[in-house]
Amino acid sequence: MNHEQIWAPWRIGYIMGSDEPPQRFPAEKLLPDAAADCFLCQAAIEGDDRGRFVVARGPLTVTVLNRYPYNNGHLLVAPRRHCGRLQELQQAEQAEIAAETTRMVALLESLLKAQGFNIGLNLGHVAGAGLPGHLHWHIVPRWSGDTNFMPVMAGVRIIPQSLDALWESLTQQLSKA
Repeated sequence: MNHEQIWAPWRIGYIMGSDEPPQRFPAEKLLPDAAADCFLCQAAIEGDDRGRFVVARGPLTVTVLNRYPYNNGHLLVAPRRHCGRLQELQQAEQAEIAAETTRMVALLESLLKAQGFNIGLNLGHVAGAGLPGHLHWHIVPRWSGDTNFMPVMAGVRIIPQSLDALWESLTQQLSKA
């Protein structure tokens, strides 16, 4: 298989486990029962939305850009409340997660011209959850001809837009709604 080399220096933090997260809010500023080291609990409260890549925040949910996307536009929709089990979700949280997922799919179709989506939840560490203590749904836009989802081996994976530029586009679009 021929491989193309693509320079992506921002990925080294992920590979080495040394990425500098945004400055953490102190525990007393977080929502009740929040985990101070959970990036979704940190994103659940207002402040530094650009640095935390918060796209939208509802009464019960928060939507953020995935810092290590599988594709351009990869979003995470989560309850604002720290919970890691489906049976812990309240009906109102379930409804808002579904509504926010639907809204973000429509936004990504319009803004990025996505032709399809992978939408899912990794429930538990053994199922691939990188943050097993805080439920979050992945919305991964897809286009005809893009490489397979989460490739083990692929010739090229290109994400054509920086997270900052994508955040700007999404939040501008949402502010018009």
